[in-house]
Amino acid sequence: RVLIVTINPSSRSAGIGYSFSSPSNPFWRLLHESGLTPVQLQPCEEHRLLDHGIGLVSTVQRATPAAAELTVAERRAGAARVRGLVKRHEPQVVALLGLTLYPFFFPSGTLRGPGLKPESVHEAEVYVLPNPSGRNRAYPGFERKLVWYRALAHHLQRGAD
Repeated sequence: RVLIVTINPSSRSAGIGYSFSSPSNPFWRLLHESGLTPVQLQPCEEHRLLDHGIGLVSTVQRATPAAAELTVAERRAGAARVRGLVKRHEPQVVALLGLTLYPFFFPSGTLRGPGLKPESVHEAEVYVLPNPSGRNRAYPGFERKLVWYRALAHHLQRGAD
């Protein structure tokens, strides 16, 4: 149903071997409390996302302490790679996790910010979600992020009806 596209793995997550493994990162809680998953998964259960119709991929596979350390070339190449995955797997929605991803997928896009976008990736709708990281200064606090995850869950539910 949905392919969640992250920027890149954090050094911590890469070292542990599971996405969003920092105890302070609310990604798994956001998925559950929004209704995207019926149970709250632990990072070591990320393989179970597929059971709930959710794929997870990083735009850039190189782990860094901060996404700002990635080069523009890495992000552009990663976006092209993800487009290929979307073409192959045909999700209903591509959810870009982090507002900074949108310009790399849509350089001429003008609708910045979270929510459903007018663009598509190989016929998949595009939805932008706030990055769950505590470093996300644009969307501080769990509740401000949860609104957008719930909106995505609602959008997917409407599409299933």
